Amino acid sequence: METNSHMIEALFEKTEKYTRTTAELYKLKAIEKSADVISTLSVRLVVFVFISLFFLIMNIGVALWIGELLGKAYFGFFIVAGFYALIGLVLFLIGNRWIKEPLRNSIILQALN
Repeated sequence: METNSHMIEALFEKTEKYTRTTAELYKLKAIEKSADVISTLSVRLVVFVFISLFFLIMNIGVALWIGELLGKAYFGFFIVAGFYALIGLVLFLIGNRWIKEPLRNSIILQALN
């Protein structure tokens, strides 16, 4: 009878160790996924900031150039602003299919891999 109780205790100890190890493994996998997603988003954010700065300075230059051609600097800014308003309207109308869905799919694939 005593050997059965030792075997049951050993079984409970092994089950407890297995449960702790499994929980630790899931925790480490979650940390790895989180770190991977955060690092990927951080790199993309830095690239986005530099590309945005490039386009901002480029647009100011184009607006000033167009304004110089038309005789008044503010005309160039109005034309560039109108161009971006038109692009914004188009993106608003079709942005769900072109931006939201691919971005959502990319985040899901990043999290699952």
